[in-house]
Amino acid sequence: MSVNTSSYFEKDKQYLRFCTYGFLKNLRFFDAFLLIFILENEISFAQIGILYAAREIITNLFEIPSGIIADTYGRKNSLIGAFVLYILSFITFYFSGNFELFLLAMLLIGIGDAFRSGTHKGMIMDYLSMKGWGKHKITYYGNTRSWSQKGSALSALLAGFIVFYSGDYRIVYLFSIVPYLLNFINIYSYPEELNYSLNGGIREKRPLKFMLKNIFGTVHKMQVFAIVNSSALHSSFLKSIKDYIQPIMLNVAIILPIFTTVSLKNKSGLVIGIIYFFIFILTSYASKMAGKVSLLGIEFIERKTLLTGVCCGVLCGIFFYCEMYLLSIVLFVLIYLIENLRKPILTGFLSNNVPDEILTSVLSVQSFYNTLMTAVLSILIGVCADSYGIGIALLVVSLLLVLITLVTWKSNRSILSHE
Repeated sequence: MSVNTSSYFEKDKQYLRFCTYGFLKNLRFFDAFLLIFILENEISFAQIGILYAAREIITNLFEIPSGIIADTYGRKNSLIGAFVLYILSFITFYFSGNFELFLLAMLLIGIGDAFRSGTHKGMIMDYLSMKGWGKHKITYYGNTRSWSQKGSALSALLAGFIVFYSGDYRIVYLFSIVPYLLNFINIYSYPEELNYSLNGGIREKRPLKFMLKNIFGTVHKMQVFAIVNSSALHSSFLKSIKDYIQPIMLNVAIILPIFTTVSLKNKSGLVIGIIYFFIFILTSYASKMAGKVSLLGIEFIERKTLLTGVCCGVLCGIFFYCEMYLLSIVLFVLIYLIENLRKPILTGFLSNNVPDEILTSVLSVQSFYNTLMTAVLSILIGVCADSYGIGIALLVVSLLLVLITLVTWKSNRSILSHE
């Protein structure tokens, strides 16, 4: 597949709105401390696995219907509804102290994810088609996604200082409400022409029967399914294990000979925030480089980066088990970098093979597959972590993904050779 990755496009007001969306969306100050905050409330790893799986399952239930609703009744409306659900979840998290309230908060986030996932990417791709910039989609999306990672970097750093000075993980949920209210306003300012998909130069609502027929007809094409499968495997892998870096960082905070006069919680807040800050600065750069990396070809992106990512997980588990925590963090960083190189590129490849008017729905199908995999992996890693420790849990999940990757290679080879 030939993809023009020239970086020329106009950085107009809508480009700034897209970047602002990603930046504000990732100012989730609690993300850097989610797992250790839940553990602090005497929730076991197995229960955490259930919480994460519940979030993914509820997202699964709403994933495809939400994509169809967004394409049929308006993308702006879908995003606004998602952010209302997110804010409700932050409030619930703040008051949570038992499994039931944590479950409610996770379910609210899961439904919000369903209405958000794919919707904004669909708007970006549609906007590029409208402006005649479709050949720049990988570079354009990579640039906007880099601002999401910058938001994550600033979020982690600010959250670290908040925890350092307050000595409280819980308060970061209240701070997270502010950027989400600002993003609510930002989304509302999007032009009405982006509310519905572009079809033959005309934006209009599409009948539900038309949407369903075209969605399943498109995903049924093996060329499209191969891209969806590859993207979902690595994304679900990272999503299921990413918060387990927090106990690793906590161990690093314990052994570092700094701030010895303050409590471990205050110290860990600053250390974890700083480490996450540098991780997301690197992933921001990785997203921005996606256009250039895509020149290596779809086979390299789809296959070799996927296998490299899951193998990094294997090594990460081994290093954690051997108490080589700094090396474990390095391997985690590599997994993050690979994901942020892959996502803009595979989204661009997917949009090249899907009609604009159903792109949001097809992206939701991809998210459906992603969340299904994440739910299974989250329960597996939780149960293993309770029984054998985090290192073995990371090792087991990573080896499972290595096996799945190798099995799918053979079936995908003939498909990708015709790209």
